[in-house]
Amino acid sequence: MAIVFFVLPRTMNSSAGIVWTFVFTGLLGASLGPTLTYYLSLSSGPGIVMQALATTGMVFLGLSAYAITSKKDFSFMGGFLVAGVIALLVAMVANIFLQIPALSLAISTIAVLIFSAFILYDTSKIINGGETNYIRATVSLYLNIFNIFVHMLSILGFMNDD
Repeated sequence: MAIVFFVLPRTMNSSAGIVWTFVFTGLLGASLGPTLTYYLSLSSGPGIVMQALATTGMVFLGLSAYAITSKKDFSFMGGFLVAGVIALLVAMVANIFLQIPALSLAISTIAVLIFSAFILYDTSKIINGGETNYIRATVSLYLNIFNIFVHMLSILGFMNDD
């Protein structure tokens, strides 16, 4: 996976970038396997996975549709979102050591909100011409969707006492 993080940004402006995008998204999707296996092994696991999938889809479609139809420029959110991701990473590292369930729930909830806002931001950039590289746009939206899905699994698993 480390090679992909090195090669993908360097190939974004060439046709090789498409191949590396497929490699990146494939590896990231494959990394979901153990997480999905865990949730599916729970008694209410299939329902949790389907709820997370449906919620993620609704969030993506709803926010993208809003960004497209409103034609608002959400580029002002960039600095706030980067600061939010940094704070989120700090909280995640702290929770590795603290192991506080309520903090895990708060982190996942905030992550869903931040990456939902990133969908507005990224879609707005694509629509308003701020992002012209389709590979970078694809990877950005994919990461937003991936993170919302993973954190929705965590939230729904917590809410179902699993």
